[in-house]
Amino acid sequence: MGYIDTFYRRTIAEDVSIPALVGNIECDTCIVGGGLAGLTTALQLARSGQYVCVLEAQRIGWGASGRNGGFVFPGYANEHKAIERAVGADNARALHMLSIEGMEFVRDTISDLNIASAAPIRGITSVSRHENGDELQAEAGRLQREFGYPVEYLRLDQVRSALRSTRYFQALRDPRAFHMHPLNYLHAIAREIERLGGKVFESSSAISTDLSRPEKTLRTANGQIKARHVVIATGGYTTKLTPQLKRAYLPIATYVMLSEERPDLIRSAITTADAVLDSRRAGDYYRVVDGGKRLLWGGRITTKAASPAALAAQLRREMTNTYPQLADLRIETSWSGLMSYARHLMPQIGRLQPGVWYCTAFGGHGLNTTAIGGKVIAEAILGQSNRYLLFEPFGLVWAGGLAGLSVAQLTYWKLQAVDWWRERSSYQRQ
Repeated sequence: MGYIDTFYRRTIAEDVSIPALVGNIECDTCIVGGGLAGLTTALQLARSGQYVCVLEAQRIGWGASGRNGGFVFPGYANEHKAIERAVGADNARALHMLSIEGMEFVRDTISDLNIASAAPIRGITSVSRHENGDELQAEAGRLQREFGYPVEYLRLDQVRSALRSTRYFQALRDPRAFHMHPLNYLHAIAREIERLGGKVFESSSAISTDLSRPEKTLRTANGQIKARHVVIATGGYTTKLTPQLKRAYLPIATYVMLSEERPDLIRSAITTADAVLDSRRAGDYYRVVDGGKRLLWGGRITTKAASPAALAAQLRREMTNTYPQLADLRIETSWSGLMSYARHLMPQIGRLQPGVWYCTAFGGHGLNTTAIGGKVIAEAILGQSNRYLLFEPFGLVWAGGLAGLSVAQLTYWKLQAVDWWRERSSYQRQ
């Protein structure tokens, strides 16, 4: 199966299909899933001399890893205070430091491998849709005090000079965070894994496994791999082949659209090269791409399949409500992707049984967390650290099945209502 029509597929630097697995192979570690988590795990293991194999059912980065907003910034989908309540202040701090490390890992990998096609651009602005300058200044102080991580507080006039919308108020700007082309990044990592002696296979879905023995066996339609370690990193497209993981996440869809080329019109609304996300739960995220010619805009979540075109119409209404001056901006294409969310809103990273590892549930966390998840699993396999245990309190909790999906959708609607009321109050006071 080829890539769906996205901005990233249209601008891929080198679209070379990788052959499927044919025949029998023995390796040190087999990774199931060719997204960011799986490829990062494989890269780190290959760098340490392991013979690794990656099985990808579709194409490298075919799922959410290759069709997202491209944002790389610290933090998790869950709030820091909630994480503190779950694991204590010290472990919560260690987890946040891991997320910063994940961001720097992606940046360093781009530099080390000279991935010019990833086109990283510094700066992510998190903007508020209601008056909360005091809260944002307090948050900036906390990040500096607790993590030595400086961010910039932007006053209302500074925000509206860059983002010409009356819907926005104050903001925090992270100059160390960045945005990039994720699909080009993933293809470059896959090439590096193979340069280091590893094997990457596309169109190679694992159809059966025997994980009960010291030497694990995975079978595809045309081949078989035996390995001492297996890593499951399949995200929102996890199948029933691994029931413990399948029952522990909710498949949540998010939506993205790409505008036509209208650089002057876009510049009338957005004058910053920063990527932008707003303060609402499942709010808007967007950035100017293609050298300033187009606007990539994402948002909305659903717990069941919906037409990307229909959701794009809703996204477009959101865009024009935020920026009325973009009313004539035509949308060229739209797409969706499934993310895996755990009920506790944290990644699921750990050991399923001896020699079997999992690294998933990265919905809402950003590319930094996905990358650090792969890194700490590689460290555990190599015996270099047990940092993956920081995620142990957020284990494979049952996500609730169909009932869980219903609760998630109701919660999203409730949060939307709260956001609407808060915005309405601030907007009326202008």
